Amino acid sequence: MSVRELVVLGTASQVPTRHRNHNGYLLRWDGQGILFDPGEGTQRQMLRAGVAAHDIDRICVTHFHGDHSLGLAGVIQRINLDQVPHPVTAHYPASGQHFFERLRYATAYRETVRLTEGPVAADGPLAVTDAYTLDACRLSHPVESYGYRLTEPDGRRILPDRLAAHGITGPDVGRIQREGVLDGVTLDEVSEVRRGQRFAFVMDTRLCDGVHALAEGADMLVIESTFLDEDVRLATDHGHLTAGQAAAVARDAGVRHLVLTHFSQRYSDPAEFERQARAAGFDGELSIAQDLMRVPVPKRT
Repeated sequence: MSVRELVVLGTASQVPTRHRNHNGYLLRWDGQGILFDPGEGTQRQMLRAGVAAHDIDRICVTHFHGDHSLGLAGVIQRINLDQVPHPVTAHYPASGQHFFERLRYATAYRETVRLTEGPVAADGPLAVTDAYTLDACRLSHPVESYGYRLTEPDGRRILPDRLAAHGITGPDVGRIQREGVLDGVTLDEVSEVRRGQRFAFVMDTRLCDGVHALAEGADMLVIESTFLDEDVRLATDHGHLTAGQAAAVARDAGVRHLVLTHFSQRYSDPAEFERQARAAGFDGELSIAQDLMRVPVPKRT
């Protein structure tokens, strides 16, 4: 059975709190697992969430601030300790190559897994698989930062009434799907395009073109909302978003499910983030991220 869900491992910005670990997010996408921004403590949060090293096929780091990357050392060593049977690819800003190397070899361990380095130096595609295309897009933060976006290839949805109208039944249904034509009837005549799902991951950034490009038409948008709207000046000065700004981006982009995360320790009431997101006019599905929660990717429309 295919599973598409976000497993939230940590939701704190800058420093962890008693209730929030540093960042960490695992996207399960059918048989693939993509780990985003493993901050300090991610390996332990994986254990608590029921996530194994074997679940990780790809690691995506947005930038090299500690709350988004200090967990790399432990995660990489755990991948090798558990002898994960498949290769793992790591993406990260190319300007932080020295940080990645320091974290990868922070201590001595035995390398048993092929870890491919995929540094990001510009906007554009990073990987194309049968299940998705992974793109990166530059964001606006005091250090170089990239957001990530998964796009599933478009498919076809068979329309039973059109099949019946052309008298196509039984094994012939599979045949027209495979071959594209059957006795003069084309696949286009008995089906319609099923748009592939889209997932976007946006961390530390001010409002910029990259934020909007990543969010456009996303079925699920995971986005930082470090500050509340009354602290918008702080957000801009430090390269972050407010809850209202993040929700407005999602509103304008037609996002179906918005996940707000990366909260400053200065706020004690998570419900205020939801109130401000709704006040900004976002009326889709909304989750205020909590550690260890699981959020299903919306089903295809």
